[in-house]
Amino acid sequence: MTRSSDAPRTGQPPRAQRGYPRSLPRRVTTARAEMALPVHDQPSTPSDLPDRQTLSPAGQPGFAEVRPASLPPKVVPTWSEVRLYGQSSSRPRRRWRRRALITLVSLLLSGALTVTALMLLTPGVSDAEARVHASAAAHGATDPGGQVPALFAQSLVATEDSRFFSHHGIDSLGVLRAVSGPLRGGGDPGGSTLDQQLAKQLYTGGQGSAWDKVVQVSLAVKLDAAYSKQQILEMYAATVYFGNGYYGLAAAACGYFGVPPARLNDAQSTLLAGLPQAPSAYDPVTHLSLARSRQRHVLDRLVAVHTLTAAQADAVFSSPLHLATTAGANPTCR
Repeated sequence: MTRSSDAPRTGQPPRAQRGYPRSLPRRVTTARAEMALPVHDQPSTPSDLPDRQTLSPAGQPGFAEVRPASLPPKVVPTWSEVRLYGQSSSRPRRRWRRRALITLVSLLLSGALTVTALMLLTPGVSDAEARVHASAAAHGATDPGGQVPALFAQSLVATEDSRFFSHHGIDSLGVLRAVSGPLRGGGDPGGSTLDQQLAKQLYTGGQGSAWDKVVQVSLAVKLDAAYSKQQILEMYAATVYFGNGYYGLAAAACGYFGVPPARLNDAQSTLLAGLPQAPSAYDPVTHLSLARSRQRHVLDRLVAVHTLTAAQADAVFSSPLHLATTAGANPTCR
């Protein structure tokens, strides 16, 4: 026997009498279906919610329709809406990644073009050794040839450029310090490698303008590629200024201690290694206390890089210097 869809069920009034329309929209139907749950499946609600109306359809024991008086019915989005929302939220993220990639590629290309241009615009360094001899002759220095004493070289590297043997003319950490120092409002924090300082002495006349520093960076890379580390140290020691008119290690060793570089003791080597940072301020003839303080710093750096122990550094610091009382007292040395 067929029943009409509007015929009343057992214990239930007809649909029209319950006030329900014949067909409900999909969202409202879903919301009502979710709200008409068994009592034991209803979620627990706080006691401070607004008053609720509980409707128990007749003949349906154990079922209740909970309808908060002040809250709108739950609306479930359709699948098409969920899909559209996911697409719209992912578009800004993909756009941001694309822009970041384009920016990175642009920076890399700009850097490569800049480096290439600098390499082409700056001179070659094949004449570096000839320039060292010309500089020595111009300052009346003795022949700059000869090997640099081991402790002097170690002291110079530990104090001026501790990563000298691992970088290729440019120290990336030093560059970051040099760039961030002025931005923070401080002075020049240094950061030039021994290669850059040698390029400054030989090719830019000791000038330190912004363009000169850029040129020095390019020339430092070329020097590192063309010469060994030992050769760079020898050329640097032969041209650097030690104060009192002494250009080069040979002139400084002779002028301050009356000996050639090969006969420098450990105390004399460590003291001379600290002078290039500020030759006039650390002049051992006129400012011996400051020169000794700088020597102590050099020895501490040697301890920090594990070249000397603390006891050995103290022993070197206590050794006599045999310093000349006046500058230029020993113009010739054998």
